[in-house]
Amino acid sequence: MFYIYKNIKIHYEIIGEGKPVIILHGLGCDSNQMKGCLEPIFKNHKNHKRVYIDLPGMGKSDDLLKYASSDKILEIILSFIENIVSEKFLIIGDSFGGYLARGVLSKLNKKVDGIMLLCPVVIPNEKNRNLPNSKVKFIDENFINELDNKYKNDFLEYGVIVDRKVYDRYVKEIQPGLKISDEDFINLLKENYDFSFDVDNEIHKIKYNKPALFITGRQDNCVGYNDLWNLMGDYKRASFSVIDMAGHNLQIEQPQIFNALVDSWLYSIENYRI
Repeated sequence: MFYIYKNIKIHYEIIGEGKPVIILHGLGCDSNQMKGCLEPIFKNHKNHKRVYIDLPGMGKSDDLLKYASSDKILEIILSFIENIVSEKFLIIGDSFGGYLARGVLSKLNKKVDGIMLLCPVVIPNEKNRNLPNSKVKFIDENFINELDNKYKNDFLEYGVIVDRKVYDRYVKEIQPGLKISDEDFINLLKENYDFSFDVDNEIHKIKYNKPALFITGRQDNCVGYNDLWNLMGDYKRASFSVIDMAGHNLQIEQPQIFNALVDSWLYSIENYRI
C-alpha cells in the first residue's frame, strides 16, 4: 500500500489487527529489516496491528530529494499517523528510525502508549558520538574465508558475531534494503540529519510515563550506548539493556535476548497500564 503525501508516495504494510504499532527501520534499510526480527515475537502478541513503513528514499518509497532531511521525513510520518492511524499507538524505531521515533514522541506524546528503541541514533553528528573503544569480534574463521566478497565489507563493518547463522539473516533482512536505497537521497539526508529542534529537550519537558525499552549493543561502533543512557531520566518507566557480543545489528546477533526483552515490554503494556 502507498500513502500519498503531497507529491511523494510512501510505501507501508499492515500485518494483523488490534492496537497499532508504528515501526521505523534504520538508515538505508527497508521494512524487511524490522519484519524479520519482530514478526516472530508478535506471533505471541496477536492483538497488535503492525504498521511497517518504508522511509523516503528507501524500500519501495519514492526518493524525491526535497524530502531528504529528518525534519521533512518526520513531517511525513506525522501526517501518515494522523491520516492512517487515528487511535493511540506504540512505536518502535531502529537506529535512524529510533531518532524519528523520538521525534514522533515529542509531537504526539499523548497518543504514544509505549516506545521501543533499538540501537537508536541519539547524536546525529557521528563525530560527537560517545562510541565504545572495544574492537571485540567473534569470528568463525572457516566461514569468513568462504564469505562471498560481494557483501563481505558491509557485513563486517558493524558485525560483532561473524558466522554463517548471523550472515544468513543479514542477507535476508538487511541487505535487500541496502541494495535498493537511493544513494543520492541517503547522502543528502546525512547532510540534513539533525532535526531543527532539540528533540530530547522537548521530551524532557513531557515527563513521559509509559513503558519504554532501550536496547543497545556493548560493541556498537555506529551509535554506541552511552549517549542513550543519558536520556534515561526522561522516561519514567524505561528499561535499559546493554547486550554483550552485540553491535549495531544486535537483533540478528543476539536474537534470544532481543526477543525476550521485546516480549517483556509488550507484556507490560498489555497488563500494567496507568
